[in-house]
Amino acid sequence: MTTVGVHTRYETSFEAALDYPNPVQDVQVTIEFASNGQSRFVEAFWDGGCTWRVRFSPDMCGHWTWRSWCSHPQDDGLHDRTGEFECTELRSSNAFLHHGPVRVSASRHHLIHADGEPFFWLGDTAWNGPLKSNEQDWAIYLSDRQQKGFNVIQFVATQWIGATGDADGRPAYQGRDQIRIEPAFFQRMDRRVDMINDSGMIAAPVLAWAATWNAEGVHLNPGNTLSEDQLTLLIRYLVSRYGAHQVVWILAGDGIYLGDEAERWRRIGRSALNRTNRLATIHPAGRLWAAPEFRHELWFNLNGYQSGHWNDDDNARWINEGPPSRDWTTQPAFPHINLEPCYEDHVAFASEHPIDAHDVRRACYWSLLASPPAGVTYGAHGLWSWETSAAIPLNHPHAGIASPWHKAMHFPGSRCMSHLKAIFSSLDWWRLYPCPDLLSNQPGRNFPTRFISAACSKTRDLAMIYSPEGGSIELNAGILKHQVSVQCFNPENGALLWQRSYGATCNRIDAGGPGDRLLILRQS
Repeated sequence: MTTVGVHTRYETSFEAALDYPNPVQDVQVTIEFASNGQSRFVEAFWDGGCTWRVRFSPDMCGHWTWRSWCSHPQDDGLHDRTGEFECTELRSSNAFLHHGPVRVSASRHHLIHADGEPFFWLGDTAWNGPLKSNEQDWAIYLSDRQQKGFNVIQFVATQWIGATGDADGRPAYQGRDQIRIEPAFFQRMDRRVDMINDSGMIAAPVLAWAATWNAEGVHLNPGNTLSEDQLTLLIRYLVSRYGAHQVVWILAGDGIYLGDEAERWRRIGRSALNRTNRLATIHPAGRLWAAPEFRHELWFNLNGYQSGHWNDDDNARWINEGPPSRDWTTQPAFPHINLEPCYEDHVAFASEHPIDAHDVRRACYWSLLASPPAGVTYGAHGLWSWETSAAIPLNHPHAGIASPWHKAMHFPGSRCMSHLKAIFSSLDWWRLYPCPDLLSNQPGRNFPTRFISAACSKTRDLAMIYSPEGGSIELNAGILKHQVSVQCFNPENGALLWQRSYGATCNRIDAGGPGDRLLILRQS
């Protein structure tokens, strides 16, 4: 009898006895998995020819049985098939096998593993990585990101305006009125997704890019070129194929989810995601806020947003005084994660100059402290589009010339993210909440890009302050109520610059400079 580890994948295949002109349109196969009096229902997926497969991730140890149901009961290759397997504990250094998949915490402000271990999201934007990489290069990239502490890889799972298909020219599907799935595309994609999980990272696929803009004559984004029923069919196929992996679904990418368009995506989410046991979010266009449109949807578990590729005063205000700083108090609450802050070396929309590592750090720390910290995503121009030589990314003429991925992978901002992750991992970051009252003077009121972020624990025994320009930080004396030990870090290289003790009446700390500074205050 087959034995698998808890939270790993069980997979089996079936051979259809009947021929179907377009299997994903013509037939549906559902499998019921049962153990200890509980049932889980999973859709099987067509994998070419007469072959169907089902993948299932058991969430508890014990003896499991399964039975198939086919929408064509006369097909005895797919209907009423049965099987069984054993699920046992598995010792593994992989965090998702050791601690379990990610969930939303009881506070609803951050993520945890199934066993309660806090999970700090440090994502990387590799939209085209699985589409365009070869296996060797993908392994090199994942090794670099794993060493730097990244634990989420965001990518696009079908063709989109940034890529017409995979490296071999295959699209995920053909047609529009009645799509035809291309199994070879997904068989190639399978290995890339497996490698993400094997590297101890979550795969975060965008199931359908939904940007409303298209290059002239180019209609690649499934989110705005397919009808609702065909789009739902495509997304359900992706969910059935990768739902047993360690994934967080990004239902749609770069869309404007308002009014009727929001209702359309609510319906698609209900049909495709309500029965999945993985977390899901949506990725809106720059500086749009999707939470009010999806807050009460069962499938919507965390609020992703995009502050976008600006580094100006307006962007500083939007992060620090706009929705990220306000919405976290609204119920039901969600973890807030900036899925796309400004990309390093991307041309800034306002200044038309390349974004540098300081701009990236500033946007990331602001995003983390504007709401209760849950995590953040980094992006490098050239890596997101997976260029093999310096070029302007496909259909993105205003982004600037991008470096090849193997150069962009080593931009200094990615090392800054490694330091960011290490600093947060050294303290109980999940106890922090925005605390603007800690400051008696906010330079960001007059100079938005100098906004100082502050967060405290509810018991006031832990605080974090980020100053994008260093210098003097003025405090409201007595807020922390105890003598505190202060550590000052250089976010650029992660170095601890100094450590001092201050009394409860302290009203000013000189963070030094030039450059940004991060202060960690702990009760002595």
